[in-house]
Amino acid sequence: MQLNVGNVEVQWNNIKECVLDTLSDLDRKVEKRARKPWMSQEMIIKMDERRRWKNVNIEEGRKNYRRLRKELKRTTDNAKKDYLGNICKEIMEFQRTRRYDLMYMKTKELGWKESKILASKTPKGIE
Repeated sequence: MQLNVGNVEVQWNNIKECVLDTLSDLDRKVEKRARKPWMSQEMIIKMDERRRWKNVNIEEGRKNYRRLRKELKRTTDNAKKDYLGNICKEIMEFQRTRRYDLMYMKTKELGWKESKILASKTPKGIE
């Protein structure tokens, strides 16, 4: 019986070591995906850094958080503006070449939908 118990422990330690090695390899390889198409990996890294400084309640922590927040806001706004500008150029080119099907598909990719609030606030006389 002693032999089996020791053997089971050795097998368990081998399995545990293998799983932990695999998890550590996966942890290094996995990158966070951007939620929006204009966001880059550098922006996500800055977001993580900003998040680390968020709850540091000393003067240096607040300064770093504000600095990172301003930098991130500036870079994300510029990236979004560039992305939407490129999309608009593509849509206008499709319209110019009378490719309305591609124009419609490109606008649908943006995912913009008419607000239900605006649709429900139409005057009663107009229908």
